[in-house]
Amino acid sequence: MRKIRKGDDVVVTTGRDRGKRGTVLRILDSDHLLVEGANRVKKHQRPNPMKGVTGGIIEKEMPLHVSNVALFNPATKKADRIGIRTLEDGRRVRFFKSNGEVVDV
Repeated sequence: MRKIRKGDDVVVTTGRDRGKRGTVLRILDSDHLLVEGANRVKKHQRPNPMKGVTGGIIEKEMPLHVSNVALFNPATKKADRIGIRTLEDGRRVRFFKSNGEVVDV
């Protein structure tokens, strides 16, 4: 079970965009993910009429390592670590380490 999933609200904990909040757009592999509005770079793109791509300078998100983001806890309004717990009915759920509150029911 992944501790951070697509659609989660996360906070960037290290790097140039430290403190920025955004949602996870995509999980690229086991270690990297795309966060909306974080780690944006400018890319000089050549036009390609066959694909309908216009040229120019575009801004896009680049991947971040999973260890550089933390899930946002709405109760404490801060970034929080995640643990995995098994409930009585056998389901595995994620919970916040600071207050023990379950993330997904």
